[in-house]
Amino acid sequence: MSPTETADAKQSGVKREISVEIPAEEVARETEVIIQKYQKMARLPGFRRGHVPASIIRQRFKEDLKSDVVEALVPRYFNQEAEKQGMVPVSQPRVTDLHIHDGEPLRFKASFEVMPEIKVEGYKELRADHPQIEVKDEEVEDALNNVREQHATFTSVEGRPLADGDFAQASMDGKPKEGDSGAKHAPKDNNDKTMPVHMDEVLIEIGGKNTVAEFSENLRGANAGDTREFDVVYPEDAQDKRLAGKTLVYTVKIHAIKQKTLPELNDDFAKELGEFTSLDQVRKQIRENMLAERKHAAEREAKDKLVAELVKRNDFEVPESLIDRQIDLRLERGLRALAAQGMKMEDMKKMDLPRLRAGQRDQAVQDVKSSLLLERIAELEGIAVSDEEFNHEIEALARQSKQSPEAVRARLTEDGGLARIRNRIRSEKTLEFLYHQSA
Repeated sequence: MSPTETADAKQSGVKREISVEIPAEEVARETEVIIQKYQKMARLPGFRRGHVPASIIRQRFKEDLKSDVVEALVPRYFNQEAEKQGMVPVSQPRVTDLHIHDGEPLRFKASFEVMPEIKVEGYKELRADHPQIEVKDEEVEDALNNVREQHATFTSVEGRPLADGDFAQASMDGKPKEGDSGAKHAPKDNNDKTMPVHMDEVLIEIGGKNTVAEFSENLRGANAGDTREFDVVYPEDAQDKRLAGKTLVYTVKIHAIKQKTLPELNDDFAKELGEFTSLDQVRKQIRENMLAERKHAAEREAKDKLVAELVKRNDFEVPESLIDRQIDLRLERGLRALAAQGMKMEDMKKMDLPRLRAGQRDQAVQDVKSSLLLERIAELEGIAVSDEEFNHEIEALARQSKQSPEAVRARLTEDGGLARIRNRIRSEKTLEFLYHQSA
């Protein structure tokens, strides 16, 4: 900024305000540049294109010229002054008190937010849980039996009725019972208030521990080809909330009677699973998988507690712009998840976004605080992301999206995602550092 340019600054917490004055000669020079652009493009009656006098341009496009001058000069001089004063804005400036008149300096005030000054305290004294993870033999056997169940075969039984242990291969229809007083307690579907149940080719285990008792009671003794009709009263705490407190009338058509046969638990079964030559190898793999899952879950929980304690020990003001940005990210992820589950766009548009944003605020504040604290610790401890680590992450994203690493890089470069990924990896490494130094 030249000696004739002035700027004052006010500050409070993370909020800053600077007053900037741009010399009249700089405003005049920029105005002339813009007038020349208008002359090249303006189409006015009585003048050939490119030959409209500057005086006419000034007269006809006075307000537009002012707007273009402001658009050209204000961001430039705002950034220069912020940099000169060592400020790094994290929000777009809000420009007020704009003064622009012919022959005079251009003056304005700009309000914005900056990163808070963070002095991390107590992070070296943090302690995390490091529980001893174990998997019991009976848990391995339960998991092995689940694998065995997944490979069960079903064969038809002729000439006798359904008995306990049999499976009815059936189709069913269920409708709320007329006059059912419990129906008023259940949620209603907006598109179909009766919420009928319809299933084809289901297997119903007679007397099974997960089979609704009324199904076993009413289908026991039935033959293939029979149709049975009966009521099922669902409790208020039913797992499917749509059925809670309701009575449904079911019509069940039995197509066949099936018996389940489980494979023998032996080395031949292990070979059928692939990659294994013995049942002991399967058990070993199951145990290792369960240990890895439990270790990951335990570490994730311990790290979450570490971060919560870190935030608790370090209170500081968070820029509203960063909170809003984090709320946007959380909502975007939530809406993507709903879309993946089949929610239609028109239904999303009906959602109360202000209420949803308000509900996300507290967690967004925690997210931003933890991110800033981890970033500061990374600086203090010299934690960085190597090119190898970064490239490995890009390759993983490429595999997930079934794109080439080059295509992923191009997309992330376009939307500014490369920096976010590098910051995320750095935060994860910092959290890993905190977890291990807290042992």
